[in-house]
Amino acid sequence: MNLWRKAAGLFRRPLSLTHPEVWRGTHEPSHSGESVNAHSVLGLSAAWACVNLLSGTISSLPLMVYTADRNRARTVARKHPLYRLLHDSPNFDQTAVDFWDFVASSLELWGNAYARIYRNGAKITSLEPIRPDIITVRRLKNGDIEYRWTHEGVSFVFTQNDVLHIRGFGGNPLGGLSTIGYGRNTFGLASAIERAAGTTFANGLRPSGTLTFEKWLTPEQRTTAEDKLVSKFVGSMNAGRPMVLEGGTKWEQLTINPEDAQMLQSRGLSVEEVCRFFGVPPFMVGHTEKTTSWGSGLEQQVLGFQKFTLRRRLKRIEQALEKQLLTPQDRADGITIEFSLEGLLRGDSAGRSAFYNAGLQNGWITINEVRALENMPPVEGGDIPRMQMQNVPITQAGQTPTLPAQGAQP
Repeated sequence: MNLWRKAAGLFRRPLSLTHPEVWRGTHEPSHSGESVNAHSVLGLSAAWACVNLLSGTISSLPLMVYTADRNRARTVARKHPLYRLLHDSPNFDQTAVDFWDFVASSLELWGNAYARIYRNGAKITSLEPIRPDIITVRRLKNGDIEYRWTHEGVSFVFTQNDVLHIRGFGGNPLGGLSTIGYGRNTFGLASAIERAAGTTFANGLRPSGTLTFEKWLTPEQRTTAEDKLVSKFVGSMNAGRPMVLEGGTKWEQLTINPEDAQMLQSRGLSVEEVCRFFGVPPFMVGHTEKTTSWGSGLEQQVLGFQKFTLRRRLKRIEQALEKQLLTPQDRADGITIEFSLEGLLRGDSAGRSAFYNAGLQNGWITINEVRALENMPPVEGGDIPRMQMQNVPITQAGQTPTLPAQGAQP
């Protein structure tokens, strides 16, 4: 029994994305002949930037647990057991940012994210991430979904009651579609272009120009010409210095040939193809060669990224957590799990100010709620919703508003 606990304890140690075994998967050949796996995909700067952007943004958003009363008024359920687990630390070794970064990266690359659920009675005490490349999923005859994997010689077999399964794009109960698998040819082509570019610059002859002499040079004349040329004209300090040629000597400037220019253009196109697979605007990963149809300004493009890329990913995670972690009693009590998108406004003081101002003027947020979001203490009278009185029905225009009685609540 102790041996079994010790072996299980080895698995319970979470694996980070830097662990060499995490992304060691099947090497699938592509049309370009390049082997494609998670390691080679992340070796592409565009893919690294896309996955890092998506997983980093998702993991930095606060994951909140709410409770609603009969009037549908929601408050943060800080005393609920899942709040500390999802918001602060899902397990002993990881913070919430670490855990959700692993989950989001697994979804982007493999189309699935898994975590083993540990319970103490009916209470969930820990969520331990599982490598997505080692799990086999199948449907049993009784309708249950079985998850089977082996780690360090120890085999594990559990059903959906003990494994949190967040599915990516695809909608199949047994798992989402793998970005690595379906983008194999695109990633392979990008890798082949990178390899060709590296080989060209490693082995290619790239002088800036040529000096042509009418007659053969003696060894002494060749050495003198090369040494003088390097000492007088090579280097940034000598840029623009006039060169004096005599005796029929000619200078010819060398430019990049069309084949190399086409290869550089292909590298730019491969960046756009990689971004298309992850749904990330190219400008957000530093590729700004072309304009985008996401909007006329960067603000509109960022809003488009939030609406069309982030929202569906957040919804998948939220609904998977609610379906698999909440009990029937939790649902009856109005417990919900949501990411707080207001976290994206933390670095935008103007955006936060406009958001708060609209809420305060129209009465759908109170002063103390704003102060709580800004980590400020409440003030007396700050829990009363207020709104501007200028927007009144036209039939009441010009009428003197009725003042509340003395001592009455405004």
